Amino acid sequence: MTGLREHRGYVRFWIADAVSMVGSSVTGLALQVVAVVTLQASGTEVGILNAARWLPYLLLGLVAGVIVDRYRRQPLLVGADLARAVVLGIIPLAAMLDVLSLPLLVAIVLVFGTLSLAYDAAHQSFPPSLVPAELLTPAYARLEQASAVAQTGGPVFAGALIKLLGAPAAILVDATSYLVSGIVLATVRPRTPEVAEGTDQPRNLRREIREGLSWVYRSSTLGPITLTSHVWFVFQGLLTTVFVLFVLNTLGLSAFWLGVTYAFSGIGAVIGATASGWVGRRLGVGPAIIACRWLSPVAYLTVPLAGDNSVGIVLLCAGQFVLGLSLGIDSPIEMGYRQSITPSGLLGRMNATTRSFNRAAIVIGAPGGGLLADQFGTRTALWIGVGGMVVQAVLLHRSSFRHARLTTKS
Repeated sequence: MTGLREHRGYVRFWIADAVSMVGSSVTGLALQVVAVVTLQASGTEVGILNAARWLPYLLLGLVAGVIVDRYRRQPLLVGADLARAVVLGIIPLAAMLDVLSLPLLVAIVLVFGTLSLAYDAAHQSFPPSLVPAELLTPAYARLEQASAVAQTGGPVFAGALIKLLGAPAAILVDATSYLVSGIVLATVRPRTPEVAEGTDQPRNLRREIREGLSWVYRSSTLGPITLTSHVWFVFQGLLTTVFVLFVLNTLGLSAFWLGVTYAFSGIGAVIGATASGWVGRRLGVGPAIIACRWLSPVAYLTVPLAGDNSVGIVLLCAGQFVLGLSLGIDSPIEMGYRQSITPSGLLGRMNATTRSFNRAAIVIGAPGGGLLADQFGTRTALWIGVGGMVVQAVLLHRSSFRHARLTTKS
């Protein structure tokens, strides 16, 4: 962090991100509890709710990438944060007025997802304006560490908060965090003034979208890692949905214990993000990320073996720890690589294309997981998800991505 501290804009950006991540970890758990416990949603309905969060990425993701490349990213970040604070505030208000229902919750999540789409596309493309190229991987590693710390303490805090106040009221914490984040982001000053590139030139939406798609999918290295990421997210969406149903319904554990398992994912992610730089240098970009992809099926192997006892809780926590470890190592290396080889004028489209189709994959996987759980049971659905994780690891292992190395922008 030593070199990064010299860049005050990045430090403020990091603080804002950390604050919103803490709140998001609360809402991530609270929404699940509202659906399963308060509204008595079925597995399929929980899958639909999870899919609604990411549906805007499928419908509007490519357009968002073009917008981010056309305009300054800081105003988009600030506006999205403030708007998300307002939208989330509707949930506790509706609960207080006794009008909260599953359709209303899905509608709120859809709007929230649309705002998050704009934020995410700008968020991933903003650090290159705050730090020099040689600090990009450490910069993304520190963001991943902040997210991991939030995942560690946030779910446990969320479980206690839900028990004390109820899930709808707990979501107010996240609404407040977005408000604070937006205010802090408004004070960020980039290293060089943000200027939208080529705004005086004629624009063609279809052409710009094609340029982004071509850059991502025709690359000998970006193509394989992006396509296998889509497969990973299909089965991650499936497994995330089924995991909640398995813990709360099949095992009969409380929201607190669900939060504890998520906390172990955060611990693993903290350790992984801290070690990511060393792992990347030691193994190289391609081998490091491929190794992390193999850890995903290993992590979920423990889940269907768990029971409703102390040994079962240990297995759940161990699996989440391994999953968090793999994500903590993978994310900074992958983000640093993507940003290092992508021209500045394509950053928004590259990030939005990758992230949008990844999130769109959840739209397929999440309801699919709910349907499988309802039809065949949660344990069978979990085994299907593990098999899918093995498939994506095999595909990436056999691709040309194993030769990927950090480079400079062209």
